Amino acid sequence: MKSRVLFILKRREDYSAIVHSHIGLSTGLYNSASFMNQMLNNLGIESHLEVVIDNNCIDRQINKYKPTHVIIEALWVVPQKFAVLQKLHPKVKWIIRLHSEMPFMAGEGMAMDWLGDYSGFKNIIIGVNAPRMLREVAMYLKHRNQWTDQQTKERVIYLPNYYPQDYKKKDFNYDKDTIDIACFGAIRPLKNHLVQAFAAIDFANQLGKKLKFHVNAGRIEMNGSPVINNLKGLFQQIYEQGHEMINHQWRPREEFLELCSTMDIGMQCNFSETFNIVGADLISQGVPLISNAKEIPWSIPEFCADPTDSKNIVDKLFFSYHYPKLNVKCHQNSLTKYTNETSKIWYKYFFNGA
Repeated sequence: MKSRVLFILKRREDYSAIVHSHIGLSTGLYNSASFMNQMLNNLGIESHLEVVIDNNCIDRQINKYKPTHVIIEALWVVPQKFAVLQKLHPKVKWIIRLHSEMPFMAGEGMAMDWLGDYSGFKNIIIGVNAPRMLREVAMYLKHRNQWTDQQTKERVIYLPNYYPQDYKKKDFNYDKDTIDIACFGAIRPLKNHLVQAFAAIDFANQLGKKLKFHVNAGRIEMNGSPVINNLKGLFQQIYEQGHEMINHQWRPREEFLELCSTMDIGMQCNFSETFNIVGADLISQGVPLISNAKEIPWSIPEFCADPTDSKNIVDKLFFSYHYPKLNVKCHQNSLTKYTNETSKIWYKYFFNGA
């Protein structure tokens, strides 16, 4: 039987019609799921995506679409709910898809309990979008359930991210007396904003330009308040030198891409990532990027820096500043290769109704 896939996401707790899209999400999680949904449909696999208020709405969506597979994006459905859902829909296969590496997951206080409880239900599969996390979750659940190797492979699967291959080119403007550097993404400790801000200031000083450091201060997550407070304090203290931090509220995807296109360089030298859609958004708009090669699977090592070493980050900023087109071309080629492989993995799993 051919697969019919249904992605289900939970609407943001802080949903506001003014800030967010009409479906309730303007986040990387929604964008990620929408990319996968479109990819499956392009591959000839029927797929739908729905955003719900809470787990009490899941049954209604299954009755509407009659899927063979339901993909729950991230950890939000309480495990006990599946005792009810599996009785109502015994033939449905459920995939709980994780979007984080273990260092980030450590900040989700219920994660290990929930993953263990999920694994006790039949027809629940854990989908992971990063190889290291795949190994760790497989080890944990194999030991917890005393699974065989084959059972583990069937119950913990690799489902990497996809990104649409819609790329643009951009000429670097060396004539400005300012430099616009984007360090987008939710404000949280593992995003490493403060060190990157120091590096950006040093870089701008050496160029003799005024820095405009762009962040998404509208989303403060996982004890991110001290981070944004330090960023504000840093730029307030050096305001007279002409450097400034610009806070952007989260915005719908097309508007965010337009914002990305106005940047000179993007920074994503983060401590923990599985894919990094924000970095892909910058690259897609022709903006050179420096990042962390150990964390972003499609990144180019020559344009990556040690996230704890501000001098190394400055060196890579200069490299990208002098060779922006090389940076963008290499990253776009690498991202294409990665997403082509993603399509193959998803097609192989779902086309035969796995």
